[in-house]
Amino acid sequence: MNPPAAADDAARPGPEAAASYDPHAFEPFAVTVDLAVFTVRGGALHVLLIRRGRDPYAGAWALPGGFVLPRESAETAALRELAEETGLAPELVGALHLEQLRTYSEPDRDPRMRVVSVAFTALVPDLPEPAEDGGGDADRARWVPVARASGLAFDHGRILADARLRVGAKLEYTCLATAFCPPEFTLGELQAVYETVWDTGLDRPNFRRKVLATPGFVQAVPGAARLTGGRGKPAALYRAGPATALHPPLLRPTEGPTP
Repeated sequence: MNPPAAADDAARPGPEAAASYDPHAFEPFAVTVDLAVFTVRGGALHVLLIRRGRDPYAGAWALPGGFVLPRESAETAALRELAEETGLAPELVGALHLEQLRTYSEPDRDPRMRVVSVAFTALVPDLPEPAEDGGGDADRARWVPVARASGLAFDHGRILADARLRVGAKLEYTCLATAFCPPEFTLGELQAVYETVWDTGLDRPNFRRKVLATPGFVQAVPGAARLTGGRGKPAALYRAGPATALHPPLLRPTEGPTP
């Protein structure tokens, strides 16, 4: 006899309960997914956007996304919509690690009907250009500098702002920033990644001290150096260390511009 299993069986609703449930007693609504996918290009933070090819908001730029189908999870729908609307290869999209951001459920966020959206975000290096001609609701997909990503459809401006805060926090606690540097990089190049994502300047000596004091964050390349734009001596080179999480975290400044 297995009491836990018996208890589970007793708690499981029987066919009578299912038969007595009226699905029409509640107003129907749809569930969608929206994706804020970021990368660093040319020293600027970019977000992947699509231009809507149909109403509502035809011709406006928006985050990739769409409706969750009846027999799929939100995560599956997010990956499917990202591949369909941007033309990125399904195998590439399938390898992405999407982090659930939050749920957006304001009653009037979509003019078509009541729509609840589950938003996801990711900060990913080395993503290729999307297909020029989008699919699904999109007629174009493009990497756009976050500084120019304004006037988005629906409430996507709010989702974008929330997502930027989340990916900024990601750099505080993980070693993700090294993925946006060359295999061998200077601490100045690493600092530039943080400044780009956080949208704020950092004190160079303080940043250097914190990075070198964090176990496993970076490893010095023996004897290697690179000339920089300054007049000083060549800067030492580093490579990514074995750590994946930062202990202690590398916290962003509390003053100055914020994402």
